[in-house]
Amino acid sequence: MRLKKKCFRDMIKKRQVVKMEAKNQTDLKKKETLEAIEKLSLMDDNLMTLVFDRNIEATELLLNVILGRDDLKVLEVVGQREYKNPMHGGRSITIDIYARDGDGKIYDIEVQRAPAGADVRRARFHSSMIDIKMLKAGQEFKEIHESYAIFITASDVLGAGRSLYHVNRVIEETGKYFGDGSHIIYVNGSYKDDSDPVGRLMHDFRCVSSVDMFYSVLASQVRYFKETEGGQEIMCQVFEDLAEKWAKERVTEEKKESARRMIARGKLTVEEIAEDADLPIEVVRDLAGLQLA
Repeated sequence: MRLKKKCFRDMIKKRQVVKMEAKNQTDLKKKETLEAIEKLSLMDDNLMTLVFDRNIEATELLLNVILGRDDLKVLEVVGQREYKNPMHGGRSITIDIYARDGDGKIYDIEVQRAPAGADVRRARFHSSMIDIKMLKAGQEFKEIHESYAIFITASDVLGAGRSLYHVNRVIEETGKYFGDGSHIIYVNGSYKDDSDPVGRLMHDFRCVSSVDMFYSVLASQVRYFKETEGGQEIMCQVFEDLAEKWAKERVTEEKKESARRMIARGKLTVEEIAEDADLPIEVVRDLAGLQLA
């Protein structure tokens, strides 16, 4: 009987230790996440997306400053909007901020910390993906609205020291604007001039503390997500979702790499490789096509 009681007490003690270790791990993970949140600025797309998502006032401020206007009215703004490529196997995009104004103009607003993420061909691709979603069957080409692909970059990726770079098509022989309604704008996130609205905006994008920001509409949102319990909970969930997403992507990439090796050996059918690699057969067919190209 004493032996049974001792075993029972030991079992309870082990469970308590396991629970305590799990709680300590959870507390440590949360502490690390909160420390990471403290270092975020609007140049981090996770925070930027939350601040501007469905926030008409903040988005109007952003676009009016960048476009040098004071009358632009935003009707719709959505964070992390996905644009699927209609081509089978084609690359899709998820834009940081999608906005539409009262004139029907469409805006894709991206923040890019790394210069590689602001490649000029990426801007071209984003612009084209926005355009193909504007016309339905039967509509005329003249009905396509103006579009803006706006890249806010941490550094001066175009290297001329300007606050803004406007990219529009021109007719080389005449120098006149082509007028196709497609616009690309690069915003230099390293630009510093507190007397300039763009300089103040980029100052706010670099700030990690809301108290140092010029624009109150941005400061209030940054304060909420970084300094209040409710906002921090949302940010922590974003970090957890990202970690889960990255883990899934890593597993998928490992499966694809395994499939590529099997394809290279050339001993199995596409169907057998799909089964062995635990991948959809369409994915394996695409990989096989790339391997043979």
